[in-house]
Amino acid sequence: MGDEGLSEGMRINRFLSEAGVASRRGADRIIEDGRVTIDGKVAVLGDKVFPENDVCFDGKPVVRETCDVILVFNKPPGITSTSDPGDDRNVIDYIGYHKRIYSIGRLDKDSEGLLLMTNNGDLADKIMRSRYEHEKEYIVTVSKDVTSEFIKGMANGVPILETVTKKCFVEMTGSREFRIILKQGLNRQIRRMCEHFGYDVIRLQRVRIMNIKLGNLKEGSYRDITKMERDDLYRQLKLK
Repeated sequence: MGDEGLSEGMRINRFLSEAGVASRRGADRIIEDGRVTIDGKVAVLGDKVFPENDVCFDGKPVVRETCDVILVFNKPPGITSTSDPGDDRNVIDYIGYHKRIYSIGRLDKDSEGLLLMTNNGDLADKIMRSRYEHEKEYIVTVSKDVTSEFIKGMANGVPILETVTKKCFVEMTGSREFRIILKQGLNRQIRRMCEHFGYDVIRLQRVRIMNIKLGNLKEGSYRDITKMERDDLYRQLKLK
């Protein structure tokens, strides 16, 4: 294992997060479940890992990555944003990446487009947490003609899930198509917003998360983010 950051000891949940096992919260849960060992001894919350320690999760060695993996993936419809091996359409098996990664947030099974994949749990948490209000942009095709009243209603807040959505940017891009930029991520938010006005979503494609754009990436393909994208992302997340 690389010893960068370990010389004075690193908390076990952070170690697992940087190794791509889970976010820190997820790491806390698997530690509490007794699934993590340090040198053969069951780990507890608060334990520290040093360069000479051997860490295992479910009996398998865990190696901490020294470089963040961040992939841009163009998710096809029908692929699920889960790592559950029991789901034969899960995104991890579909991509088949050679390192342990997981998705940053989710896209509905029927939705498509930009899904970020990483091995860094802290980075995933910072992007997903709603309080940071990071922008996510979508192109949406609906079942009937878009009206100015519909656009205005979508932009000004919609009552769904016992709350009202935050005001957002919405613009018409075709007779039955619009672009929407959200800073929150409620469950099936766009679909529920459209349903409130009597519209069904025919196609929902995410095209941007923060500064990362889908561009012309082929459906089902992935790429590493560029150095410029990485530097800008870290700057926005205040990671460097």
